[in-house]
Amino acid sequence: MSLRRQRTPHLEFADASELEEPLLDVQDLRTAFRTTRGLVRANDGISFTLDRGKTLGVVGESGSGKTVLTRSVMGLLPNVNLERSGSVRFAGHELMGLTPAQLRDVWGTQMSVIFQDPMTALNPVVRVERQLTESLRIRLGLDRRAAHDTAVALLTSVGIPAPEQRMRNYPHELSGGMRQRVMIAIALACGPKLVLADEPTTGLDVTLQAQILDLLGTLQRERSMGMILVTHDLGVVANRADDIAVMYAGRIVEQAPTKDLFSHTRMPYTEALLRSIPRLTEPSHTRLRAIPGRPPDLAALPPGCPFAPRCPYAQDRCRVEDPPSRTAGAGHRFSCWFPVGSPEGDDALARNVAAGVPAALAFTGAVPVGALSPVPGVSAVSPDVGTPAVGTPGVGQPGGGTIEGGG
Repeated sequence: MSLRRQRTPHLEFADASELEEPLLDVQDLRTAFRTTRGLVRANDGISFTLDRGKTLGVVGESGSGKTVLTRSVMGLLPNVNLERSGSVRFAGHELMGLTPAQLRDVWGTQMSVIFQDPMTALNPVVRVERQLTESLRIRLGLDRRAAHDTAVALLTSVGIPAPEQRMRNYPHELSGGMRQRVMIAIALACGPKLVLADEPTTGLDVTLQAQILDLLGTLQRERSMGMILVTHDLGVVANRADDIAVMYAGRIVEQAPTKDLFSHTRMPYTEALLRSIPRLTEPSHTRLRAIPGRPPDLAALPPGCPFAPRCPYAQDRCRVEDPPSRTAGAGHRFSCWFPVGSPEGDDALARNVAAGVPAALAFTGAVPVGALSPVPGVSAVSPDVGTPAVGTPGVGQPGGGTIEGGG
């Protein structure tokens, strides 16, 4: 099959250094899928911005909508049974509503994606060389020799030894780490301004994870790219993201600069994720702090806060009213009626502990998560339940900052 030469682009993009607005500006993005069970709201009102050279970490459990977010931003989702609305502005251009032909001027040269499973993302019956050079020849118009030389340089830049030999290999002949490096090389081949890395270290051991993440960080600094780093592990983005957005049930429930998110956590779900990270300082065989329950069904979300059934702070109000977006300092926003570290949050947790609410007991360590059973007749905590002493584990943890909004 012959390869087409570069087309005249439909869209003109200015140099990223000349932009006076964010590189990526997403506002009220909603992505839903029509199914026989109803409308599955995978992204429900997502908003954020990302500047050139910055990294946004997107974290959350499986099923929180992270991968759909990256596909929706790039316009990679199929149009069948899809409902998509909102605004996605990239480098001054509105991407929502563009045709596939127009989006091809964006994919590869302006923004690209690193998929989480290279074994399925790479074509198993096509050699690495062709998979690398195809975009170079179509998008950049390079001839065969120039594309080959560029591909070798790309493999060298991502740390693959003997790149000339690896170019002739099929994906199954490479190790997991090498396949992921090939995916990174393909994503960076045409010099994009934005890279969306969708769990780029899935299935790799800890040493390889660190190498891949260090490689991405180095290449990002060299090229001044923006990056969205998607993961389920807050530990991965702790030292690699400028800002972190925590997703749950298709929504961003807390977003803040990385240092502020870790030191002044406000959303109980973020706190639960932080507590679930194993710590080297703990003795061997210490029980992991799992989050009780399971994420909600996105086709049948409960009223109120979607985290309420699993939340140790949840009160009656949480089960009937959606929490508003509130602020706790510059760039820090969250959605919660009873924030972590606030007087009302401390009081809510204390009352739930006194009432024997399972999520609160698991949170304080009074009962292991695996030993929990529903408390008969307890659907919420009455306001007149007594408050335990301040020394109760998990109660009265300082959050810092000033909370605004809500009410």
